[in-house]
Amino acid sequence: MSKKYRTIIIDDERLARQEVKRALMPFPEFEVVGEASNAEEAMTLISSLNVDVLFLDIHMPEKSGLQLLDELTMVPEVVFTTAYDQYAVKAFELNALDYLVKPLRQERFNKAIEKVIKTLSEKNKNETSVSIHQKVFVKDNENCHLIQVRDIWLLESLENYARIHYNSNTVLIKKSLNLLEDILPSQQFFRINRKQIINIDYIEKINPYFKNKLQLVFITGAIFEVSSRQSAKFKNWISL
Repeated sequence: MSKKYRTIIIDDERLARQEVKRALMPFPEFEVVGEASNAEEAMTLISSLNVDVLFLDIHMPEKSGLQLLDELTMVPEVVFTTAYDQYAVKAFELNALDYLVKPLRQERFNKAIEKVIKTLSEKNKNETSVSIHQKVFVKDNENCHLIQVRDIWLLESLENYARIHYNSNTVLIKKSLNLLEDILPSQQFFRINRKQIINIDYIEKINPYFKNKLQLVFITGAIFEVSSRQSAKFKNWISL
């Protein structure tokens, strides 16, 4: 039995949603598990269903597609569909899989589906890593980012803000470290002290430190000190 990709279509126009469904007909591996005409309906569906891909209209009344992404804790793969081509640059800055201008052209739609299948197939090869499937939407002032969770290596608390380090980039967002700790997969991220959360996949070496603390050396060369309390938890957590 071939893999089914669970799909939600989000557009305030019924005919536009039907257009996406028609375009998907040659691809039986895509199972449309829900439709939404606005962001609130979409939130309910996404929170209750295990979704692989969203076909998402950017320009919708009340809340835009971008505002919807900002409210999600984890974001599936996204293909934007809209009648407004001025959003194209923003879509690709967000690392969306593709961007389709309505009315849809089947040939162009097929190319987008090729990208989706390639990306989801790669994910399926790495099913042992939960975070490989996940992205977070981050709004940094007027800039928006869709960040692969696996690329985040450090999160730091700065009063009411948090700084996220991913790859060689950093973004500052108005969210608490406590909130981010709840969102991120607990099997991959560990809070080493009051101010920092790290991605354990980036640890190269664990050194004993004074007063029963631990010191973590990252593959990037960065060095972090784990508090005494969290050092004890960390030892139990990784069964040292």
